[in-house]
Amino acid sequence: MDPIVSAQGLSKRYGAVHAVRDVSLDVGRGEVFGIVGPNGAGKTTAVEIMQGLRTPDAGTVRLLGLDPQRDGVAVRQRVGTQLQQAVLPDRIKVGEALDLYASYYDHPADSEALLADWDLTDKRGAAFESLSGGQRQRLFIALALIGTPEIVFLDELTTGLDPRARRATWDHIRAVRARGVTVVLVTHFMDEAEALCDRIAVVDGGRTAALDTPAHLTRRAGGAQRVRFSAPYGFTPDWLSATDGVERVGRTGDDVVVTGTGPLLARVATTLAAHGATPDDLTVERTSLEDAFLALTGPAQRDR
Repeated sequence: MDPIVSAQGLSKRYGAVHAVRDVSLDVGRGEVFGIVGPNGAGKTTAVEIMQGLRTPDAGTVRLLGLDPQRDGVAVRQRVGTQLQQAVLPDRIKVGEALDLYASYYDHPADSEALLADWDLTDKRGAAFESLSGGQRQRLFIALALIGTPEIVFLDELTTGLDPRARRATWDHIRAVRARGVTVVLVTHFMDEAEALCDRIAVVDGGRTAALDTPAHLTRRAGGAQRVRFSAPYGFTPDWLSATDGVERVGRTGDDVVVTGTGPLLARVATTLAAHGATPDDLTVERTSLEDAFLALTGPAQRDR
């Protein structure tokens, strides 16, 4: 892979606080690359270093082969940014904001086309303070794209949005990627990372704790599955422990939870039927990216 973004050994300290200790990652052209981690893990600091907004104490960064510290003007012409705390003056109008940002670039995109692409045409004359959360996020994406960037950094883009607006924003990110733009997405939502990202770097304690595809990270968390079903009071499922592949049988309220590996659902269903039990809510839960995230960033990992 010829990386379009390359960060190696990044470190940043603020007094006694070591915000970033050793972050290394490469991003390929055309990827949606996720950076996830707990609050305070160093994600935003690392990404701001990558964009040239902060100077590292150690380490190197290259964007499109350029050094964002030395070649800042050239980098800013080719990289778009939506910061975690992005705000605009309350009374600035949507069209004015786009025109202002367009003036910073040598070859800006057509602002009218961006308004249409992000369903903001009828908001061109609206003040920023009048926009809904979803409309503001669409505007920030449009502003990040006004310079026709090759790379766009999006930091916690969907925080505070309702589920419908979050899903709509995901579609917008997919649309950005479909145009050939490389997306670096910082998020603490595991469902978002799993839905959008080709690869994910897990940052914890200022370090890169893991870097892989969502599927591979999930497999690293273990192959255990959970079969869950409701059972009446007094139901004793201990005999399920003898079923092939079953590792543990427990109860959570009215639910029986069977943990194990292999074709667990079929084996548990067969054993239940053999004992005259046929629950109608038998479901299987597989290890998720969130499980992998917790395994990688738990207290035991953070103390290492």
